[in-house]
Amino acid sequence: MMETKSPFLDTLFLLRKDECITIFTDLQEISKKEEQDAADYFESEFEKERLEFLSDQINCDKETAVWAAKILYHSAQLYLIRENTAKDLQKLIPEFKGKRDISSILSADLSLRFLPQIISALQNADPEDTLVKMLENILQQFHYSAVGFDMDLPKINWEEELKNKTYRKLYLERIVEKKAYSLAEIPYINHLLIAEFGLHKDIFWKELKIITKDNGNIRESI
Repeated sequence: MMETKSPFLDTLFLLRKDECITIFTDLQEISKKEEQDAADYFESEFEKERLEFLSDQINCDKETAVWAAKILYHSAQLYLIRENTAKDLQKLIPEFKGKRDISSILSADLSLRFLPQIISALQNADPEDTLVKMLENILQQFHYSAVGFDMDLPKINWEEELKNKTYRKLYLERIVEKKAYSLAEIPYINHLLIAEFGLHKDIFWKELKIITKDNGNIRESI
């Protein structure tokens, strides 16, 4: 992607290409044209990533992708630009109003996968920052993007959460990629992982404990 002279779009392109962020000197309003350009960009990026999970049943939710991109952009800029912003936090970091489904989860993840690093930077700067809690609330809803990040999750019915085969595959792959022990040792997820590993567990994740239930009690083995 070429530079666009749009702080919003340039931030997204640079982050997804090089995984780095440019902090600008002030918060600028995001135009409808920029939102449309971002929607088209994320649709293209979604199509590239869809090659990895080979499902023609899941389409890019462009509205959710743009919402997540704005959350990411604003949270990154708010790391340095905080003067007179307290009154605008709800506007800059709005709650998700759409439908949470596989399409919206994967579309939001195009941006939200980078949010944990920003939260960590904000926490280091000020553990009591209101913005941190707002962003954590978003990741609790879109916890696929938070795999590997040390954060309290709400009570989740994992069997229901992972009933979609494509989403389940992607979620398990990310747990393995991030070596997310706290998730991998949840009995239901652990059972799925061990079944996927088969005889090759030690190749994929030698250190992972095998969690079994014996008369309702949880037992661990290696």
